[in-house]
Amino acid sequence: MKNLKNVKVLLVDDEPHIIQFLELGLMNEGFEIQTASDGMTAVNLTLEFQPHVVVLDVMMPGMDGWEVCRLLKKNLSNVAIIMLTAKDEVEDRVKGLTTGADDYVVKPFSFEELLARIGARLRNQFPALFSEVSFGPFRLDDRRKEIQYQDRILELSPTEYELLKYLVINHGIVLSKSTILDQVWGYDFGGEENIVEVYIRSLREKLNDKEHRLIRTLRGAGYRVDLP
Repeated sequence: MKNLKNVKVLLVDDEPHIIQFLELGLMNEGFEIQTASDGMTAVNLTLEFQPHVVVLDVMMPGMDGWEVCRLLKKNLSNVAIIMLTAKDEVEDRVKGLTTGADDYVVKPFSFEELLARIGARLRNQFPALFSEVSFGPFRLDDRRKEIQYQDRILELSPTEYELLKYLVINHGIVLSKSTILDQVWGYDFGGEENIVEVYIRSLREKLNDKEHRLIRTLRGAGYRVDLP
């Protein structure tokens, strides 16, 4: 992602060592960085800085991350918000999504995972920053809503397109059924999780992935796309 210009990331956390670690790593990747150690500073800074992505800690003194998230989405509807939390309860994930969060990373996490998730949010919410984006044998053109695989344009339904795009953009990351439902179908989807299996099966057929080497099933955990 070093070829992206003027991509702004705001880091919000009350732990200085986390801020310093992330700030150094993301600046080395070419991002423009601002930091805040409390919620009110973050809200005020966002209006001035206009970030593309906010990496936001949940547990902070005073105004917590949930309230900050709500205010940021009110002021900047298209900002991508990635919540950082030490909790991994379903209720917390649902609360974050209903508040407006776009992704959810549980501490401790690797820098590589956070970087991948930042890239995924940029591609999902700011496609104008990219033209065609290639991932191994895949080429995604979000403006045309087309995905090419090994130079062949796939015939995909709108939901298949969104699902495959989400899997490919997040390649290397294990994605649970519930996470996929939240991100592709929406958190208010009232159907069964098994719908994910149906669409995964259809994608595998269209990709000729009979051995499940491209879209892998990790029993009890979810799915992961492995690119050559």
